Amino acid sequence: MTHKIVLIGAGSANFGLSIMGDLFKSEVFAGAEICLHDINAEALARTASFGRRHIERYNLPYKLEATTDRRAALQDADFCIISIEVGNRFELWEQDWRIPQQFGIRQVYAENGGPGGLFHALRIIPPILAICDDIMAICPDAWVLNFSNPMSRICTTVQRKHSDLKLIGICHEAASLPEHLPHILETPLENLRFQAGGLNHFSVLLNVFYRDTGADAYPDVRAKAPAYFERITNVLGWALPSLPAEHVATVGHRPWAERGLFKVILERFGYLPVTVDSHFGEYIQWAHDVVDHAGILDFYRTYKLWVAQKVSEETLLRGSGDDWVTSQVLESIAADRPTEVLALNLPNRGFIDDLPSDITVEVPACVDGNGVHGVALGRFPRGIAGLLRNQIAVHDLTAEAVLTRSKAAALQALLVDPVVDSVRAAEQTLETMLRVQQRWLGYLE
Repeated sequence: MTHKIVLIGAGSANFGLSIMGDLFKSEVFAGAEICLHDINAEALARTASFGRRHIERYNLPYKLEATTDRRAALQDADFCIISIEVGNRFELWEQDWRIPQQFGIRQVYAENGGPGGLFHALRIIPPILAICDDIMAICPDAWVLNFSNPMSRICTTVQRKHSDLKLIGICHEAASLPEHLPHILETPLENLRFQAGGLNHFSVLLNVFYRDTGADAYPDVRAKAPAYFERITNVLGWALPSLPAEHVATVGHRPWAERGLFKVILERFGYLPVTVDSHFGEYIQWAHDVVDHAGILDFYRTYKLWVAQKVSEETLLRGSGDDWVTSQVLESIAADRPTEVLALNLPNRGFIDDLPSDITVEVPACVDGNGVHGVALGRFPRGIAGLLRNQIAVHDLTAEAVLTRSKAAALQALLVDPVVDSVRAAEQTLETMLRVQQRWLGYLE
C-alpha cells in the first residue's frame, strides 16, 4: 500500500527537511507520496527544492509534491504532521514574556504555561483548528501528529471540537530519561523499565525497576541523582559548538545547570521531573524563587541563535534524530508493527485517575495497526497530582476562550492561573496584549 504523508508547516527547514529525512530512511514508506504545505510560498519552494535534489541525488523511491493550497494537499492523506507558528515567533514570544512582567507577573519561560502560554495558545489554536476542520472534511481517517506548542492546550482544545479526530501530540522531552537513568543507576538501559507521565512539559518519572532483579530502582534514583546532576554543568552543550565564543563563555558552567527547580521537586516531592526548569517552572507559582534563571535566559538566547544559524540541507535531510518517536509511531500504524513509546499526548481516557477525561495528558503508549493505546498510570502521588490539577481550569478556560471567542474566558484563564496573583495585573496584561497582538487576538469579544 502506498501512503500519503502531508507536512503542514514545511516551509520551516528544520521541520520539513528533518521529517523528510526520517521518512527517507524508512523501508515502510518507500514509494510514499510526501506532500509539503506552507502558506509561505518562498520558504515552501526552498524546502521542496532541497528535498527533490536529495531524492534525485540518491535515487530514492519517493514522490514529492508541494502546494500552498491546504485542501489540495490533504486529498487522500493518510498522515498529517503539523508544526506551525504564527507571525514572528521570537518577537511575539518576547511580548508574551515581557508584557506580563511589566505589570508584575513573574514568569519563568512564557511558552507553554502562565500568561505567556495563554497568549501563545490563543494565537496558534485558531489556525490549527482550521487545519483540523479541513482534515475532518477531506481526510477524516488520517492520523494527525501535532508538534506545535503549547501542546496540551492545543490538543485539549482540538479534541473538544473534533472528538473523532485521530490526534497524537508528539514531544521529545521524555528522551531525557533513557539519556540520564543508565548513568544515574550505573546499569544499561536495557536493564531498566520505567514509566513517566503528567501533562506535556510537566511530567515526572513515576516508577523505575531493574529488569534483572525486579527490584524498585527509585530509592537508588533518589540517592544517586543529586551527585549525578551536580556534575551536569552544561545543559546547553548541544548548541554551543556553533555559537559565538562570547556567548558560550556565559552559559551554564555550574552544578545543576537549569535544574534549580528540578532539584527542589526531587528533594521535596521525591520524584524526578522529565524536563528542566525552563518548561517545568512555567506551571508553578513559586518556581521563580528557585529556578536557574541564568540557564533559562541562556537557553532563550541560545535557541534564537541556533535557529538563526544556517544548517545545511544535507545535515537536516539526514533526519531529525527523533525517529524513536515520529518514525516509530508512523511505521507502527502503517505496517502494524507493535511498539512501545515513552510518551505521547492523548485524551485522558482513563490513563490518569486524578485528571478529567477531556484533558490531554502525556502518558506512555503502545502503537500498532489499530492505532494508539495509552497506558493507564492510575493515581499519582498526591503532591504531583496537586500540581497537575492546578492546571485543569487553565486548560478548560483556554479552550473555552478559543471555541467561544470569549475575552471574558481569556481573563478567567489568567485569573485561575497559579502564577497570576493580581486582578489588576491580569486585566492590564490582557488589555495590552489584545492591543499589541490585535492581528491574532482580535477574534476575542
